[in-house]
Amino acid sequence: MRINSNSQIKGLNVVLVPYRDYHVPKYHDWMKSEELQKLTASEPLTLGEEYEMQKSWRDDEDKCTFIILDKKVYVEKKNKVGKEENYSELESMIGDTNIFIVNKDTATAEIEIMIAEKLARGKKFGWEAVILMMLYGIKYIGIKKYEAKISLVNNVSLNMFKKLGFLEHSKSEVFQEVTLQKNVSEDWTKWLHRQFYFEIQSL
Repeated sequence: MRINSNSQIKGLNVVLVPYRDYHVPKYHDWMKSEELQKLTASEPLTLGEEYEMQKSWRDDEDKCTFIILDKKVYVEKKNKVGKEENYSELESMIGDTNIFIVNKDTATAEIEIMIAEKLARGKKFGWEAVILMMLYGIKYIGIKKYEAKISLVNNVSLNMFKKLGFLEHSKSEVFQEVTLQKNVSEDWTKWLHRQFYFEIQSL
């Protein structure tokens, strides 16, 4: 989605940046993991297919994605003298978060979150990143309803989305996943805002 192509979201512990072509090789390495494939219900892609997917997320008007950075590492690496421009982002990449519009008439979007780096798990980076992403979607894309499709074995994500107020809508034994939904309301949006400080900057 072009709307976020030059936006950076700075939170308390994470930074969200647009998914660029220089992120692709590291992302591709992540997705070789059978664990991540299972948790995200994803099929392995070739590197060339991953580059095409990155272009799709950048250009398609129904898709929006950000790479999640560990803010502390990002700031530390950014101060390294003599390193290439993208060094700090590549060294601090820990996952990604996506919005995929599934119904334009009802402004319904699927929300996804993945913390790929094992050392970054259990630190509430995913919690913060998904909240920032949903707030971005509400304000800049006009999302009115969110849904999350989660593997039945992904208890961490299931518990997180339930804490965010999502309720079970349906369950698929065939695909081994559950669909959770949450209607956007003024009170819920205010609650999301109270969770974390953030700012949006132009790159």
